[in-house]
Amino acid sequence: MTETPLLPAEFAGLDLLATMVIVVRADGECLFANTAFENTMRLSRRTVQKAQLPDWLDEPQRLTETLAGVAANQYSSSRFDALLRRGAWAHEDGLPVHVIVSQMDVGDDGEARVLVELIEISQQARQDRDERTLDQVQATKELTRNLAHEIKNPLGGIRGAAQLLAMEFQDSNPELNEYTQVIVHEVDRLQSLVDRLLAPHRKAQVVGDVNIHEICERVRSLVLIEYPRGLSITRDYDTSLPDFRGDREQLIQMLLNIVQNAAQVLGSRIATGDAQIVLRTRVARQVTVGKQRWRLALELHVEDNGPGVPAEIRDRIFFPLVSGREGGSGLGLTLAQTIAQQHQGMIDCESEPGLTNFRITLPLP
Repeated sequence: MTETPLLPAEFAGLDLLATMVIVVRADGECLFANTAFENTMRLSRRTVQKAQLPDWLDEPQRLTETLAGVAANQYSSSRFDALLRRGAWAHEDGLPVHVIVSQMDVGDDGEARVLVELIEISQQARQDRDERTLDQVQATKELTRNLAHEIKNPLGGIRGAAQLLAMEFQDSNPELNEYTQVIVHEVDRLQSLVDRLLAPHRKAQVVGDVNIHEICERVRSLVLIEYPRGLSITRDYDTSLPDFRGDREQLIQMLLNIVQNAAQVLGSRIATGDAQIVLRTRVARQVTVGKQRWRLALELHVEDNGPGVPAEIRDRIFFPLVSGREGGSGLGLTLAQTIAQQHQGMIDCESEPGLTNFRITLPLP
């Protein structure tokens, strides 16, 4: 069979669409897939070409019959719902999509070509969720910063008064002196908490060229030093990712907070020796972060095989002082989200028992 040449001018407009669009032959062989399909499937365009589109659906026969009918001009278009299979790492139940099959002009080789559009049913819901998350995090950030300043101001006075009382009681009443030491200790603890809340807003960014894989390697080595046994951190890097502008130390802290959080919830698996964390990097195209669209972005996935995020806090894990771990401060993920936003990106999370995936999205130049 003669290969149909792909003319960039002919299909260039399809790359601008947010929905997945594939051009196929009547037998289902892929001729072209836009960037939205590449991003969803985590596959390159070269891999998609010549593959069989029906193989990626849960009911391939239905698509095969529809393609044949449209190509034979039995009807001009057809619609149905299906599940898109995206590989072992993705949702086991598949991605629900609405499939639209439409006629196209005959190619230069005289063969019929068919346009297939896959609309993710949950796409709009997810976009609304991301926008809502960003708005909530922004509001929480402002509230936290203002509240931290209000708390910090009287702390100095309380600590100073406690120290003066300690000097008075040092010789006359040692027992009361112990109480003043407790006050000083608790004030210092609150001061440390306030400093951590204000940390991302105090320090100016030191922007330079950053390589995401150098950051991943630094964090990986730090965590493996802390957990030398029972924990495996697997690399799955896309080496084609370019450098970008950012604050290297802040980005290290952002990723370290997430990976350390994953390691801490893997305590029982570390004890049995089967704890796993995966650091995966990918290029994403035509990505919407909040309300802004970017031509290119990097996606850094931190996946673990832990128990998952408790359902009751899943929508609030990036809020301050919200923690699903006993003894956790509830600040690590908040600071990580703040740093991501300072780099015009965001972090989102999908979690179920046995697989938790934190996805960090950062725009690329």
